[in-house]
Amino acid sequence: MRAQPTIDAVLKSAVDRDDVAGVVAMAATRNGPVYEGAFGRRALPDGAAMTADTVFWIASMTKAITCTAAMQLVEQGKLQLDTPIADTLPELKNSQVLQGFDAAGQPRLRPARRPITLRHLMTHTAGFGYDMWSSDLIAYQKLNDIPGIITCRNAALTTPLLFDPGDQWFYGINIDWIGKAVEIASGQKLDAYFRDHIFAPLGMKDATFRLTPGHRARLAGMHTRKADGTLAPMEFEVPQDPEFHMGGGGLYATAADYLAFTRIFLHGGGMVLKPESVRAMSENQIGALNVVQLKTAMPPYTNDAEFYPGMVKKWSLGFMINTEPVPGARSAGSLAWAGLGNTYFWIDQAKGVTGVILTQLIPFADAKVLDLYGKFEVATYAAAQ
Repeated sequence: MRAQPTIDAVLKSAVDRDDVAGVVAMAATRNGPVYEGAFGRRALPDGAAMTADTVFWIASMTKAITCTAAMQLVEQGKLQLDTPIADTLPELKNSQVLQGFDAAGQPRLRPARRPITLRHLMTHTAGFGYDMWSSDLIAYQKLNDIPGIITCRNAALTTPLLFDPGDQWFYGINIDWIGKAVEIASGQKLDAYFRDHIFAPLGMKDATFRLTPGHRARLAGMHTRKADGTLAPMEFEVPQDPEFHMGGGGLYATAADYLAFTRIFLHGGGMVLKPESVRAMSENQIGALNVVQLKTAMPPYTNDAEFYPGMVKKWSLGFMINTEPVPGARSAGSLAWAGLGNTYFWIDQAKGVTGVILTQLIPFADAKVLDLYGKFEVATYAAAQ
């Protein structure tokens, strides 16, 4: 791996400006890793120096791994994309759609017009949402004493649909339900399934739902962006003895772990997925529907979120797809997503480039981290030429 001083400068300058407490970034081509860098501190004010093997909460970057597990089971005939998922998850048989609230403030519910399928869940078209982007879900959860999803309590999954399956794209708890379907179809708990069928084959040695003492010794702390733009440490940890493993956002990992995962999509399969599964996870699976801007209903946790405003975005069986090329960076048709703590990745199959950049900062879609992400990506492509 040759030195990349331009990329180093991009990352170091963000730390020097106090845009981030610390950052780890890595990139690879089909031929292998081409960059790794670590700058800043794991935690403010005086935490250990960031290192390449620092462990991060990768949040919704977990989703693509859970979808990969589901596709393995589709390959084996243990799950089906287009039959009612209630065959596996009977809790979803009588799903209700929330149509607002009556004059007394009580929810108005009706039966969903069609059954939910695994494809709906994988593409975020089932009707589920996240409370942080839906004031209606916040109100419903408050009325019914339903906890938020990060509690990892089963009750967190008892929210209604916001629309009929297949009618819209909206980001939500879909992949947590897929995690439960993986457990039922495989007969293994999600952590064990991931370990045996994804992490071990790919050499993802630090990816985990449960932090060991060794992980904690290398763990990056979470931070919050205050109103004046400065950063402050904050307490945060995914429950370590959960009622369910959060397939939508429960994993901790290193940048090297996640890069090992993204590289399977550069190579078109092998190791953990058949080529036809990689193709399905790389193509638009929502037809004429589009990925929409997510408007925050919880400003402490997320800003309004949309990648490439004005560009049409699609969704595959696991990833967002940009439909236009990004100047100096990813090709049209590239795959990407992110995690709540401002962790990001992309996979450009056309040019054969993938990158991962990890920070630990809330709220999501932080403008300074997004700027850093874009500059890292452009510098990576410039160096790869």
